[in-house]
Amino acid sequence: MSTDSITIPASPRQEFAAGVVHSLPIVAGAVPFGFLLGSLAAKAGLSALDMGLMSALVFAGSSQFVAVELLDKNGSGGSAGLAVVGAILLVNLRHLLMGATLEPRFRGIPRARAGLALFFMTDEQWALALRRGPELTLAYWYGVAATLYLAWLASTVAGTLAGALIADPNAWGLDFTFIAVFLCLLAGFWRGVGSLPPWLASAAAALAVHALSPGGTWHIIAGALAGGAVAAVQAKWQGRASDA
Repeated sequence: MSTDSITIPASPRQEFAAGVVHSLPIVAGAVPFGFLLGSLAAKAGLSALDMGLMSALVFAGSSQFVAVELLDKNGSGGSAGLAVVGAILLVNLRHLLMGATLEPRFRGIPRARAGLALFFMTDEQWALALRRGPELTLAYWYGVAATLYLAWLASTVAGTLAGALIADPNAWGLDFTFIAVFLCLLAGFWRGVGSLPPWLASAAAALAVHALSPGGTWHIIAGALAGGAVAAVQAKWQGRASDA
């Protein structure tokens, strides 16, 4: 048998290193975004310790921004705390859909290990995992997770410590960095014109709900549900066409 046809599996160390390398472009966008969040948290009265604990325990940029905004407006009383918890839960409900798409790749992994791994699931981690395909390994997953987690924790705490030095964080354009990262990730999922219907449905639903409720977070859930529904219908139609 020719050795040219034999594929040697990568070692866990190689997989972990690949995850680290693939996450570095995302870190370039996450660090300014985390710094922006930290500076806004400082202006809302949060300490570096508060921000560090939030980033370590929540680890979800979009919901942390919502939480900081609510704390800035309402203070840190009991009612504000309940509002923050509710907002984080609502914004992160999309993770139910994201986790469902990863189920085939985590099949066979003990539930406790899978649950621990999914704690680190972010939009960017999820996108890289899907692009990795069936070859996704836990070593690769944790290579991405460790890099993003440490970068996010360090940048948000640093932003809180330096928050008083930045009068207007938005004037620096830091709020656009993560948008640029998401656009790059989205481009990686482009599969031709056939990819458009779920994207358009998601965008239309999110924009419509945001117009009706500009201060809420329901547009995130609406976009996810609309895009997922259209993608499911599209896949069903394509399956019928291939069987015909």
